[in-house]
Amino acid sequence: MAGAARHLLISGPMGTGKSTVGRLVADRLSLPFTDLDADVEAQAGCSVAALFAREGEAGFRVRERRALEAALAGPAAVIALGGGTIVDPENRHLIRQHGRLVTLTASLETLAERLAGDTTRPLLAGGIEALADLVAVRSVAYADADVVVATDGRDPEAVAAAVVAAWRGAA
Repeated sequence: MAGAARHLLISGPMGTGKSTVGRLVADRLSLPFTDLDADVEAQAGCSVAALFAREGEAGFRVRERRALEAALAGPAAVIALGGGTIVDPENRHLIRQHGRLVTLTASLETLAERLAGDTTRPLLAGGIEALADLVAVRSVAYADADVVVATDGRDPEAVAAAVVAAWRGAA
């Protein structure tokens, strides 16, 4: 790994496979894996959906920042970010200081197919229109990555291989 790039952080819209691919990448690189949403849930003692209902998105984002700071302070790891983590410029700054950012992408159609029937994601409550709006609003932040990997038509193993290859190429 080059210089300060101790962590490999994976971003992207919900449904791109950040957690699934992150676990595979961590295994391939023999690094620990951290799922930022799971860390927030563990700290809050409830699901992200329950946290949104209780504290709203603003409360969730405060907890998310704390979890990000804690993960970045730890040993080198593969960290799956929540879909909105990188929208905050301060979070992006922290990520840049401590690691390399890989964004996973997928077409809106692919995301809708993967997320069909998922009732656990509060920002998906508005359906495909809400998802399209989220992706559009976050697109600039998602594009601000060291590497962008498309996941359409690829299984998680193939996506993980592309992420590892990009990581090793940047090291």
